[in-house]
Amino acid sequence: MTKTPGKDSQPLVSVIMNCYNGGKYLNEAIDSIYTQTYNNWEIIFWDNASTDKSADIAKSYDSKLRYFRGKTTIPLGSARNKALEKCNGEFIAFLDCDDLWMPEKLEKQMPLFQDPDIGIVFSDVIFFNKMGQSKQLYNRQPYKAGWCFPFLLSQYFLSIITVLVRRKALDDLEYWFDPQFEIIEEADLFRRIGYVWKLAMVNRPLAKWRIRESSLTWTKHHLVLHETSMMLKKYSKIFPDFNKLYEHEINILNKDIKIDAGFHYLREGNNCKAREYLSPFKFYNKKAFIFYMMTLLPRTLFLLILKIRGSLLPMNAI
Repeated sequence: MTKTPGKDSQPLVSVIMNCYNGGKYLNEAIDSIYTQTYNNWEIIFWDNASTDKSADIAKSYDSKLRYFRGKTTIPLGSARNKALEKCNGEFIAFLDCDDLWMPEKLEKQMPLFQDPDIGIVFSDVIFFNKMGQSKQLYNRQPYKAGWCFPFLLSQYFLSIITVLVRRKALDDLEYWFDPQFEIIEEADLFRRIGYVWKLAMVNRPLAKWRIRESSLTWTKHHLVLHETSMMLKKYSKIFPDFNKLYEHEINILNKDIKIDAGFHYLREGNNCKAREYLSPFKFYNKKAFIFYMMTLLPRTLFLLILKIRGSLLPMNAI
């Protein structure tokens, strides 16, 4: 195990922070790492050619934060690969520059790696927005642990800011984040790890994810369908008998991402496009039915419902 001198009982954790003009919340995010009760960590800070004060903020910390800067802005997955190349730790974690960790995150997660078959340890997470609304992810979304690739494939449930990965699980892969993806690069990576390794979970919120509608998840949601199709084609080539063994899970995944796409079009006010996606699945489950019925409402009434209920999670808002 990689250990820092004087900290023989604690393997080193490398925390990857990728930043592009993230200065607004950056101090708060970095401070949440410095307040960890688990002490043996390093921050690999990859500045994706920011033009704000992010560099000055990052460089104001001590040597536990290792600052690197790219010459040009590159896609997030590629930037995370650059940061991974700089990591010294036996375990890898991720924190975006506008999100937060609870002080006991690493302390609660690290003991679960005593099982040598565990490749990923995750936890519950709180989603919050500028209006003060918050939701705990697994109050509404199901999850599994152990050998759970089929469920991870059909109903991806991980939040990257909670994920702690065994470095060996990454090094056993042919490649890390797939640069052909803009939206699902982390889901693809963790699914490929979950195909071979077990997952473990700390059933309490250990991180807080700040919801911003300028994020890629909201602004480029139209790519999810395309990228998921690419991912499934890739898996059919790299995993033996993939289409046959996981036919049920593939069908669930395809239905859910189309329902999700319908909800996004509904948010944007394109009710016709939303109905096109939702109509075939309106009786699939309660959520799809409610989303479909919302396409029949006047825009003003729909916005009022969103305001009353909040819309932190596109697939968990209802």
